[in-house]
Amino acid sequence: MGIAADIIVIVVAALIGALVAQKFKQPLILGYILAGIVVGPYTGGITIGDTHEIELLAEIGVALLLFALGLEFSLSELKPVRKIALIGTPVQIILTIVFGYFLGRYLGLSFAHALWLGALISLSSTMVTLKTLMSRGLVGTLSSRVMIGMLIIQDLAVIPMMIILPQLSNPQAGLPLLAIAVIKSVIFLAVMFYLGRKLLPWLLSHVAQWNSRELFILSITAIGLGIGYATYLFGLSFAFGAFVAGMVLSESDYGHQALSDIVPLRDIFGLLFFTSVGMLIDPAFLFENWIKIISLVLIIGVFKGSIFYLLAKLFRYINIVPIAVGLGLFQVGEFSFVLARVGLETQAIDQNMYSLILAISVLSMFFTPFASALAPPLYKLKKHLFQHESLQTENIPDTGLKGHVVIAGGGRVGQHIAGILTQLNFPFVIIELNHQQMLECKDAHFPVIFGDMSQSTVLDVSKLQEAKLLLITIPSVTTSLAIVKQAHQVKPELHIIVRANGVGQAQALYKNGVYMAVLPEMEAGLEIARQALLHLETPVTVIQQYTDEVRQQHYAPIFQSSHAHQLLTKLDNIKDMLEISWVTLMPRSPLVSKSIKDTAVRSRTGASIVGIIHEKVFHSNPKADYAFQEGDLVAVVGNQQERNEFKKIAGA
Repeated sequence: MGIAADIIVIVVAALIGALVAQKFKQPLILGYILAGIVVGPYTGGITIGDTHEIELLAEIGVALLLFALGLEFSLSELKPVRKIALIGTPVQIILTIVFGYFLGRYLGLSFAHALWLGALISLSSTMVTLKTLMSRGLVGTLSSRVMIGMLIIQDLAVIPMMIILPQLSNPQAGLPLLAIAVIKSVIFLAVMFYLGRKLLPWLLSHVAQWNSRELFILSITAIGLGIGYATYLFGLSFAFGAFVAGMVLSESDYGHQALSDIVPLRDIFGLLFFTSVGMLIDPAFLFENWIKIISLVLIIGVFKGSIFYLLAKLFRYINIVPIAVGLGLFQVGEFSFVLARVGLETQAIDQNMYSLILAISVLSMFFTPFASALAPPLYKLKKHLFQHESLQTENIPDTGLKGHVVIAGGGRVGQHIAGILTQLNFPFVIIELNHQQMLECKDAHFPVIFGDMSQSTVLDVSKLQEAKLLLITIPSVTTSLAIVKQAHQVKPELHIIVRANGVGQAQALYKNGVYMAVLPEMEAGLEIARQALLHLETPVTVIQQYTDEVRQQHYAPIFQSSHAHQLLTKLDNIKDMLEISWVTLMPRSPLVSKSIKDTAVRSRTGASIVGIIHEKVFHSNPKADYAFQEGDLVAVVGNQQERNEFKKIAGA
């Protein structure tokens, strides 16, 4: 079967490697690389017949990776962290290249190889960093936005590196070639941004009119690869052209759809690329040089982590952000594989250096989730050993906080509550750890503190001791429990209302002393059902009875085995005694055309009529001479037996 058999072997091996990586909670690309080592030419067993053909297919994977990167590129993502991203990242890249150069010279590498080493280790892993952030629920925090902003600039830096570095092997011949490459790049960019921004969206708009997704996918694939191939014929990088095509399309109305459609194709060809990366690793080289590899991983990781930490401090990021950024971006990333492949193909680096770089990259990626998890304990240790850093606060009243409501979580729910409290002139303060949501609260002029509510320092700044109520809108029950415990240590009698996902979480929260646990999914479902029943012209009394019964069924299990259950039952009975029932008078009701006085409702049933809605007009506490009419919606108050008696005489 030739190359078809090789592709089948690679896909099956990559699947097994991906399953192993997923089992150990590692990025899938590590599984692909492992699969490549197993089926590569340096190991026994099943081996790929034609490695060169797979490498040619892998070039499509590189092009699609950069095409998707161009589609994902957005200046809006850089705005909140633009200073450190646009200024700090180039500084980090230059410093790391200089460090790598001297490290390479120390290891006995030539001038060109030492520069290649510096450039290759200057890039961090976007894939591994994003996966780590998502698995720990940190996407959206200030530290994550700083990391993503710097990673975007690093990924963009790959493009000029791919043009410049291959010319370093022969500086005398390379400088004219480099100048020619720069001129060609400028011409290509000018043509693409002038004509491409007009022609490509126009082409996709015509394709989209046929409503054929297959044709649309084919069109964007042809655009990405076709323009990449055109740049190759023009004497530039195939991947460079694909990236520029993606960047041009990202500004059109079809950018998001193009990205969503190209991702599966990118992932399949990306699988071939990362597997081909593994196929070029010689395990014998790794075993012979394992001490050197581990030493370099530690040296490079400490240096890069320190650079990122110092840059974050230099750009005035405080608290946990510098530590999180340093521990999150110390690794050598997947675009180093792309750059290393270019170096190997142009013979700018040799096989040993290629294997060394790949080993350093893979090992540093493997350590990333473990290192990133050290950020919180290291920050706590730093706070314990050194003076506490001030917390960022916005819109705090000049009079301070007293008798206020503390809202833990400034997301959509927290901001909605804050809006209501603002209208009612109730004092409050929001505590939010997500920097973007903190900025949203700031823009809405809500008093907000940027920090972790489970930390004692934040509790002190929020003046929890002076608060009347604590509202926890965070969906994570683990975080909520930590906040509840800290809050009760500060003020044991404080009433706490918590958001819970399910009865099990609510029970756990009640055991830890919360005043009320709200189930938002159930309440949302009830409201949707209520609106549907109103639309279906179901009587309001039936709807109210239904929602009451559902709430009793769902909330009742929460209080089972609770010491306060009997008291709550008594309170519920008292509520029933004072509950209002709404009764609709049907055409044949005995009360129609009779006055309240004539029907003697009070003496016959014990219930009291407190309101009547007639033709959308509400009559509060109607007089005794009011005559009931067909369709009246009558509100009666009393205990359950009294209300049932009224329903009987009303014929309901």
